[in-house]
Amino acid sequence: MSEPQVIQMYAAREQIYPREAKGRYATWRWVCLWLTQLAFYGLPWLSWNGRQALLFDLTTRKFYIFGVVLWPQDFIYLAALLIICAYLLFLATAIAGRVWCGFACPQTVYTEIFMWVERKIEGTRSARMALDKQGPSLHKTARKTTKHLAWGAIALWTGFTFVGYFTPIKELAHEVSTLNFGPWEWFWVLFYSLATYGNAGWLREQVCKYMCPYARFQSAMFDQDTLIVTYDAKRGEPRGALNKKAASGDANLGACIDCSLCVQVCPTGIDIRKGLQYECIGCAACVDACNSVMDKIKRPRGLVRYSTDHALANNFDSKQIRRRAMRPRVLIYTAILALISIAVGSSLLLRTPLKLDVIRDRGSLGREVEDGMIENVYRLQIMNTSEQRQTYRITVDGLPGLTLLTRDEVTVEPTETLAWPIRLRTPHGVGEKGSNKIDIALTSLADASLHVHEKAVFFVPR
Repeated sequence: MSEPQVIQMYAAREQIYPREAKGRYATWRWVCLWLTQLAFYGLPWLSWNGRQALLFDLTTRKFYIFGVVLWPQDFIYLAALLIICAYLLFLATAIAGRVWCGFACPQTVYTEIFMWVERKIEGTRSARMALDKQGPSLHKTARKTTKHLAWGAIALWTGFTFVGYFTPIKELAHEVSTLNFGPWEWFWVLFYSLATYGNAGWLREQVCKYMCPYARFQSAMFDQDTLIVTYDAKRGEPRGALNKKAASGDANLGACIDCSLCVQVCPTGIDIRKGLQYECIGCAACVDACNSVMDKIKRPRGLVRYSTDHALANNFDSKQIRRRAMRPRVLIYTAILALISIAVGSSLLLRTPLKLDVIRDRGSLGREVEDGMIENVYRLQIMNTSEQRQTYRITVDGLPGLTLLTRDEVTVEPTETLAWPIRLRTPHGVGEKGSNKIDIALTSLADASLHVHEKAVFFVPR
């Protein structure tokens, strides 16, 4: 009887030591890295109208985005922003595959930063592999400790900056200097720091392969004209070592010399020569590595390149690839994205920085007072969403003889909400018994175009 076969349901992780890639796409990755990180680390320190330019103040429930102040009632704009980001991702994926993953995704960006630190401290790929194989030593401990301290410092600064988007960062810096952090600040700084340290320092490609859902459903957004990183098998196969080709003079061998550099530079450890795989994040490090080899052996570039399935099958040139990029899916995504962006932009430009809610006094629907007058009491909930102090005039209309007994001018501080009680009266016998529609309006004394009105009900007792 044969031995029972043991099937391993879980394969242990194989450590990946990515080699540094240099070339056009590596340069573009670093450009994206600098742009995204300058924005992330720099925006909280910018000032606008005497306050932080970009601040999501959850305590006061106000979002400050440069000259715009958004309130909980403006949640629709957040939903619209998420929809715009989703369509941007769909559009970019339909045109150029996982270009977001390879160049601008935070996981890719911070992994690139952490790997740069690792190379500077531990050395090249071969040096890192040799260091890990060594037994315990003072040299190894010193290098590993220095690397992790550097990673920790970057992670802590990242966590501090992240919290600075929700708590004014200058106040946060002062709290750090006086060791007066609140419990929530401690929690979120450490949580985001540990997430950065763990994901970029330890998990790396595991996040892209097993945790990120985008890798799983990307194929639904790909088609035969989507740009992907691909290997030209017709040109490269059969592959063989360069010295073997030179010695045998075999003209049947392809352009690939089987140097494996495309595998060594891959951050997820795949072999692009096996075709498109879900682990590929489209970073094009293998393209740079292969092009450098082709330059050395004086062969044309492009054995590994950005191309499409249709282009490989039909030998399309770059002009034909660009022409086929304008297909129905791309045009539909572009049209929807443009319409939503125009609608949201127009809404923000035309948005009135004043909101009014009229709340009736629940204690009395309506009452008869002296001289046979009918009185109703209301509370005006006035929201000044601008960043200037405003004085408004209150006017009422809708019933003959309707008068305002309380002061008709009210001042509201910048980005503040004020509850303002008012009393309205009308002569007995005016209007119908029961509910009567009236109109309450606010007009800015400084700018008459800043005007808002709200419908209300004036109750006449039966």
